[in-house]
Amino acid sequence: MSTAAILVRLADAPALVVAFWRLAFAVAILAPAGLVLARRDLLGLDRRTLAGLALVGVVLAVHFAAWIQSLYLTSVASSVFLVTLHPVVVGLASTRLYGEGLPASGWVGVLVALAGGGLIALTDAGAPGTDPILGDALALVGALAAAAYFLAGRGYRRRLGLLAYVVPVYASCAATLLVLALAFPPPASGPLFGWGLGDWMVFAALAIVPMILGHTVINWALKFVTAPVVATSILGEPVGSTLLAFFVLNETPTAGVLAGGALVLLGIWLVTRPRGAAASATAATETP
Repeated sequence: MSTAAILVRLADAPALVVAFWRLAFAVAILAPAGLVLARRDLLGLDRRTLAGLALVGVVLAVHFAAWIQSLYLTSVASSVFLVTLHPVVVGLASTRLYGEGLPASGWVGVLVALAGGGLIALTDAGAPGTDPILGDALALVGALAAAAYFLAGRGYRRRLGLLAYVVPVYASCAATLLVLALAFPPPASGPLFGWGLGDWMVFAALAIVPMILGHTVINWALKFVTAPVVATSILGEPVGSTLLAFFVLNETPTAGVLAGGALVLLGIWLVTRPRGAAASATAATETP
């Protein structure tokens, strides 16, 4: 998932176009697999479940639209940290919805990870962007949408197979992003076609690496791991993005960024460690 911010920065296309093609390519890859491997599950979805999954897709579209646009306005580290500010919301809501609140050591881990991410943002060595205030605000909107997405995913994945869940959600997300891409004028959007080979390679890479190998694997984990643990683990994304920004975008991390990354990793360990024994005891092999 840490590759997403870097790939977006490498594209010349505007945010909504990038977001749409990321999901469109992902659906094009996963839908045939779903029809072959999970045809019975997909055809067995009732109208109420399909409507719910469609709504989750709309929420995911809000997340991608807001966050990807923020990457055009502020720095990589600031955007990625702010969009991963959802673990506290997920932890509080998951306690009420699923009885999956974190233990005291887990909440300490969340705070440590957030402090590390904040240190990354405050000492970010990247360019401040064209409108960092708006970019930061959009990243926060993306964080709230991500919290709702993970909470919904935890509920649906308890009773749905992986492909039966992600194919309808991603399809709804792609359709919503298509509407947004057609509705918004430049610079937020633009033509859907006519982009260079480099952009099409970025679109495909976004679909395969951070979407299918990132988001889809996270959706797989939501069946076996509590939502707060999954949400907090994603705080590692700013660390990976900062490292990749150094190698790909020549954004050199400062000592503060490196220290913040260490805190993030420590926080993730504190959150996931109390659940390790339970996770090992309940781990199972899942077929799509």
